[in-house]
Amino acid sequence: MVDHKRYTYRVTWSEEDGEHVALCAEFPSLSYLADKPATALQGIVKLVGKVVKDMKANGEILPEPVAAKKYSGNFQVRIPPEQHRHLAIQAAEQGVSLNRLVSSKLT
Repeated sequence: MVDHKRYTYRVTWSEEDGEHVALCAEFPSLSYLADKPATALQGIVKLVGKVVKDMKANGEILPEPVAAKKYSGNFQVRIPPEQHRHLAIQAAEQGVSLNRLVSSKLT
């Protein structure tokens, strides 16, 4: 059983709404607006809890919490050949591997 409190939550400011908006990465269609960040966070956690309870009752498959997933540290990205060449040249000029160069650009 998945505990809804293990999901990934965040709170950010919504300029459009003039309030804090709380989100859950595993349920991207859900959000909760409130005037205070803590209230928004409490609201989204409670909302996700209700959705999870309903999904369980209906026999639906719950998303796995992002934090519980295992990551290999490897992923493939397709880029245009010219960009690949440009990055390879940069890596050679800096005396580092292409992997190290791209990793540093991502951080």
